[in-house]
Amino acid sequence: MLAYIFRRLLLIIPTLLGILIINFVIIQAAPGGPVEQMIAKLEGFEGATSRIAGGGAEVSVAGSNYRGAQGLDPALIKEIEKMYGFDKSAPERLWIMINNYARLDFGDSFFRDAKVIDLIIEKMPVSISLGLWSTLIMYLVSIPLGIAKATRHGSHFDVWTSSAIIVGYAIPAFLFAILLIVVFAGGSYLDWFPLRGLTSNNFDELSTTGKILDYFWHLVLPVTALVIGNFATMTLLTKNSFLDEINKQYVVTAKAKGLSPNRVLYGHVFRNAMLLVIAGFPSAFIGIFFTGSLLIEVIFSLDGLGLMSFEAAINRDYPVVFGTLFIFTLLGLVVKLIGDLTYTLVDPRIDFDSREH
Repeated sequence: MLAYIFRRLLLIIPTLLGILIINFVIIQAAPGGPVEQMIAKLEGFEGATSRIAGGGAEVSVAGSNYRGAQGLDPALIKEIEKMYGFDKSAPERLWIMINNYARLDFGDSFFRDAKVIDLIIEKMPVSISLGLWSTLIMYLVSIPLGIAKATRHGSHFDVWTSSAIIVGYAIPAFLFAILLIVVFAGGSYLDWFPLRGLTSNNFDELSTTGKILDYFWHLVLPVTALVIGNFATMTLLTKNSFLDEINKQYVVTAKAKGLSPNRVLYGHVFRNAMLLVIAGFPSAFIGIFFTGSLLIEVIFSLDGLGLMSFEAAINRDYPVVFGTLFIFTLLGLVVKLIGDLTYTLVDPRIDFDSREH
């Protein structure tokens, strides 16, 4: 097992490097980079003085450096390119980025005047809150519901719950979020929950119990919106896994020996059926953590990693784009390895070394 883990960890390096290179090449072909955006901003402030973000140098747009319809002074453009590192060729910039990332140095944001790692740490609580609680609640609902559907396959309960699941799966999470706001956040009916933020303005003045209650009070609506749109797949996976195991010969043999239905279900079927479900927990958490909360963050005014990454891509804030890409990809690869190792925890009979031999 240790040899398998070591090989998988070594494979992370070329995989991560390949992803960075592919995305770097794609970014080079995207129009409207940071240099072009800064030039457009300067050309839009005729007769004013603008400070170049992160450069610490004032540039007088009225006067010799500004030429109106003729554009900016070429020397000023060269200075902007140097400030953003675009005075070097693309291979040089790629090599510098890889060397810096190898030292876990992700640089500074072009437009936020802060280090990339500090921005990620600042936005992490929102994304962790949404991803963690959504995933836990999704599993707590999906697994019992999937087992109940499998043991009552074909009944009215199975039909009606399947209909509700399909409806929940078909409607996007952001539409549920809007519906929840209209109904429960002072939209048109009730005003039970806050509309924005992760905590209240007086959060620091509350007691420990008050802080915990305030935190979960703000999470009720966004987490509910995420859970409703994402628990269908896990429920059906659980149901189908149990149905597949229930129809196998060893279950018939266990019943023939006189074991009770619960003993057969939870003593024999459960471990085999839950293999795929439990082992997929790390990937499910990462999926909701990084890809499922952008619109939810926007709707509920939650400033998390999803919103930051989206704004960075729109503004061509390359240090934030590549820094978050590196960290998220590395975390995703490690979580994938953890997911594989979880198989051995659920079923000790699985041996990766024997499989390879």
